[in-house]
Amino acid sequence: MNNLEQLNQIFLLLEKEHKPTMLELFNDYNPFQLLIATMLSARTKDTTTIPIVKKMFEKNNSPKDFLSIPLIKLEKMLYKIGFYKVKAGNIHKLSTIILEKYNGNVPDNFEELTALPGIGRKTANCILNYVFKQPCIAVDIHVHRISNRLGWVKTKSPEDTEEALKGFLPKDKWIKVNSLLVDHGQRICLPIKPKCSHCSISDYCPSRVSIKLVLDDSNNLLPKL
Repeated sequence: MNNLEQLNQIFLLLEKEHKPTMLELFNDYNPFQLLIATMLSARTKDTTTIPIVKKMFEKNNSPKDFLSIPLIKLEKMLYKIGFYKVKAGNIHKLSTIILEKYNGNVPDNFEELTALPGIGRKTANCILNYVFKQPCIAVDIHVHRISNRLGWVKTKSPEDTEEALKGFLPKDKWIKVNSLLVDHGQRICLPIKPKCSHCSISDYCPSRVSIKLVLDDSNNLLPKL
């Protein structure tokens, strides 16, 4: 089996067992709401982000709505979110910019998205991917970890992983990478004690043996990958 055939099989197996990620669950929200939800999810578990975002979006769905919320009140709404004060401030700042510079519309290119306060590479690529259906690779901790475990890349940072994956994967697969690997990383390929015995793609993973050995030899400590 050549590399392309192996990749096709891995993607096929992941698609068969795929469960919707947060952004897929939020596909009925508008682009601005998805931008806010993605920004808030950074360094925060989806289980924390999802109920907060759902409640907040019951009455707020536009830059005008968020600018009408006093900063102190917005901080209170986001209290359980990581870095909630910084993120609340960034919501007000980017809402102002989107309203004044883009007539309330979320820009659909990487440069303008990353110029917004609080919007980094991952968030920008997620919006381009999930909202505007553009071929790009949004790399979070799950995509970074699993890509290295599978031997697709050998990288130290998500930024390096993004560039390496662009050179490794066919462009028609870029748009699927985030949703498939994020779901797989949240349920199966965990950072600690990955569930290799339940993994549908373990036959294609060169790390499955080393993960097991490290866990067995270190009394369930972090796998050294």
